[in-house]
Amino acid sequence: MLRVLQAVAENGSVSAAARALGYSQSAVSRQVSSAERQVGRALFERTTAGMRPTRAGTVLLRHVSSALRELDYAAAALADGQDRHPPLRLGAFPSAAAVFLPSAIQALTAAGIDVTTRQASTAALVRAVRASTLDYAFVSQRPPFRPLDDQTPALGFEPLLDITLMLAVAAHSPLARNATVSAEQAAAALWVAPPPSTQDAHLGVWPGLPGRPRVAHRAADWLTRLQIVAAGGGVTTIPGPQLATLVPGVKAVDVTGIPPEVRRIGLLRATGHGYADRERAESALRSVFDDLP
Repeated sequence: MLRVLQAVAENGSVSAAARALGYSQSAVSRQVSSAERQVGRALFERTTAGMRPTRAGTVLLRHVSSALRELDYAAAALADGQDRHPPLRLGAFPSAAAVFLPSAIQALTAAGIDVTTRQASTAALVRAVRASTLDYAFVSQRPPFRPLDDQTPALGFEPLLDITLMLAVAAHSPLARNATVSAEQAAAALWVAPPPSTQDAHLGVWPGLPGRPRVAHRAADWLTRLQIVAAGGGVTTIPGPQLATLVPGVKAVDVTGIPPEVRRIGLLRATGHGYADRERAESALRSVFDDLP
């Protein structure tokens, strides 16, 4: 039952929790209803967007997640005979996972902190931090940078870096001759974009381009999209210049003629609980961004 409650909170719906656990929807619904009867209050609020924990549910889930985490690592300690502390659990949205997550793992390891990681959309990461299945997450915000959810207590959010979207083009293409391309040139190009259902579908065709740009290729992961760009298959939107350095033959250029698109990367954490050595962990995570412009 406890893992069911955790899965519903983390996945945001009964159906998604059922898929994650391999249960039927009715079985998940019955266990949620049973838990609510036992505690005598509603644990989830049913909304048109899915299910989210009530205040009582948030309090309960905090203890549920801590208990399940300790049980998992107690079982691991019994299995291998080594009594370890649970690792820090870190999430990142897809482009941050590609660029910053390796450095974060390196910084945490250097600080003597074991870490496990997960890639997901910002919305999924917010739910996971709220459900206490992640200790920290690198998340993304768009202007006007409103809170990432409206539940209480508010999650802790520390801005780390503001970045401007750029265009990834093939280094041998005419679009790479200058440091900028016009909005009209970008609109006329072929595009490489993720499928609409993927975690970073918003980083497909540049926002606000005139007309209806043509998407020639769709790929879910960043490496594939950038390799298609390098091969001359089209252009794609990237958050800052760092991604362009991952694949030879790709150049990052600015788009002119339309307002710049800014995104904010921040560190999300739950308030009032979380990883034990918070100061050391957050110092290591901040260090990833220390030398960036």
